[in-house]
Amino acid sequence: MMELYHFESLEKYPECFHAVTTKNESFPYQGSLALHTGEEQYSIIQNRNQIVSVLGVAKGYDFIVANQTHSDHIEVIIEDQSRGWENSDDAIADCDALITNQKGVILTIQTADCVPILLFDPQKEVIAAIHAGWKGTSQKIAYKTVQKMQEVFGCDPKDIIAAIAPSIGRCCYEVGQEVASHFFDHPRTFDQKGDKFMLDLPLANQIHLLNAGLVQENIHMSGICTACEVETFFSYRKEQGCSGRFMSMIGLKH
Repeated sequence: MMELYHFESLEKYPECFHAVTTKNESFPYQGSLALHTGEEQYSIIQNRNQIVSVLGVAKGYDFIVANQTHSDHIEVIIEDQSRGWENSDDAIADCDALITNQKGVILTIQTADCVPILLFDPQKEVIAAIHAGWKGTSQKIAYKTVQKMQEVFGCDPKDIIAAIAPSIGRCCYEVGQEVASHFFDHPRTFDQKGDKFMLDLPLANQIHLLNAGLVQENIHMSGICTACEVETFFSYRKEQGCSGRFMSMIGLKH
């Protein structure tokens, strides 16, 4: 059975469920859940069905998968219909953040170093899932997602719980000046090492969430670096171009 990583902060709310998947050698492709990276589709669908079983989700729940493009594009899901789960052809196109208030809908993000962020407003019962690589982070996708939650659903940022899931840490994420320069307005987010920079994407996203109005104590960091914990999580950089992806997901119960 595949182990799942959870945040205590989100587990306090029975109306919301979430999970972050991990590697498992007993699954095809170590439990990768990506349909877009060239593995045999049948095996990946098997892995996804296993996750549904492990989650204990009754039939009738719908999973939403986006075709992530490192953009700041946000999609509000208003229908309870699976997208991109059985076939990548009907995934949400060109999108890196998903928001919904639909019960029985599970939003998913696939990563292997980029920052997955899960948001939940228990007052309005609204959820979001964000994919923030360096490009999305530099475009403040987390900040913009909170703004969209306010605009569409009237969310108060002070009510929103944020969970920043495992991603590459500043300990391992070495970038050149062309990437680091996008973060020079927040010097706390990097350390310079010669002509290279050690970039802290989780911290950068935390700052954007704070600037969006979230309260510090409502932002929960996993503190897990995917490159350091490559036995448990896929790391594109550590594995020098792995094709596997783990999935961070959040849903509202019926």
